[in-house]
Amino acid sequence: MCLSSLSHTFMAKFGLSTFLVLFMVLSDAAVRGQNGNGREMVPAMFIFGDSLIDNGNNNNLPSLAKANYYPYGIDFNGGPTGRFSNGYTMVDEIAELLGLPLIPAYSEASGNQVLHGVNYASAAAGILDATGRNFVGRIPFDQQLRNFENTLNQITGNLGADYMATALAQCLFFVGMGSNDYLNNYLMPNYPTRNQYNGQQYADLLVQTYSQQLTRLYNLGARKFVITGLGQMGCIPSILAQSMSGTCSEEVNLLVQPFNENLKTVLGNFNANLPGARFIFVDSSRMFQDILLNARSYGFSVVNRGCCGIGRNRGQITCLPFQTPCPNRNQYVFWDAFHPTEAANILMGRMAFSGNSNFVYPINIRQLAEL
Repeated sequence: MCLSSLSHTFMAKFGLSTFLVLFMVLSDAAVRGQNGNGREMVPAMFIFGDSLIDNGNNNNLPSLAKANYYPYGIDFNGGPTGRFSNGYTMVDEIAELLGLPLIPAYSEASGNQVLHGVNYASAAAGILDATGRNFVGRIPFDQQLRNFENTLNQITGNLGADYMATALAQCLFFVGMGSNDYLNNYLMPNYPTRNQYNGQQYADLLVQTYSQQLTRLYNLGARKFVITGLGQMGCIPSILAQSMSGTCSEEVNLLVQPFNENLKTVLGNFNANLPGARFIFVDSSRMFQDILLNARSYGFSVVNRGCCGIGRNRGQITCLPFQTPCPNRNQYVFWDAFHPTEAANILMGRMAFSGNSNFVYPINIRQLAEL
């Protein structure tokens, strides 16, 4: 969906004045593009996931999983928006690299804002509906998909189904799910799943459910998919805090490994069997491993504790309201017990956008956008 075709469509349907307003919105976004060519590489990006990329969808929920208070957002232009970081998330950086404005949260998106995409991600959300119930309010992936359908119905009502199908095929769909299905389900003592499934069986259940959900997104018109795997979850401050040795939990890292392997297989099958679809896999585990092993070359000096938090490794209790965070935030990989700092998020966003096949494959996000 290029600017010229979108312009003609809107002028015909809504008249000159509405067209001029929209054109100014799109032109302003294009001028802000950070991809080196001064233009938007895709019409829009739709985002699904959890607290790693949530940007405020939990703010008005009766939820314990919120980040709309200081010092979250201490380095973000808009302050504490609900992002679980001191600043940018990974998808914020990717949006800028694509030449898009920052994508609005579904809970706040309205009017022309949705034309560049919507972020449906929700802290504590999982692939399974039951995941994260210890935090009360959250928006599981199934509900995020229903919310996308609501957005789709709104836009389609204005543009028409045929035009939307063509437009959606050019948009990016970024999906990062699964972390909470381990941290806030399988590894929680008040959940029965660990007694019901061994590690491989649980990975099979998750990826089978996930593949059905991604297929549903494909059937709604998505064609360009960016799917992130699970990172080195045994190395986050929350898990490190449970270890007297203070080293990464090999048990947790091995537990999530079958999920990543299953997911890569499914995405390969999708690329072979879903007409017109292109799925790329962002290998978050390899990214984190590389960052932790080569921390100093990336500018990090602290890799084993949060910048903001309480207890061992600043990971036993997450960042509290008005707590004073570390002053040298750019040198920390982790912001709190579970989430990366802005510096780490920007680095991973760039790795996913233009990295080699060690980190993202079969192609990177830039190449996917240019297809």
